[in-house]
Amino acid sequence: MGLIVALLVIWAVLALLGFVIHGLFWLAIIGIVLFLLTGGFGFVRNRS
Repeated sequence: MGLIVALLVIWAVLALLGFVIHGLFWLAIIGIVLFLLTGGFGFVRNRS
């Protein structure tokens, strides 16, 4: 579970950097997608 939380933090930081640095908007999109995928994976894994 600690790995999933660490990945969520990393993806959130990447998304914020992408929004702050306008030239790296693609980084924000990738960060958001990975954040959602990791959160979904953690939710499904935690339920079972």
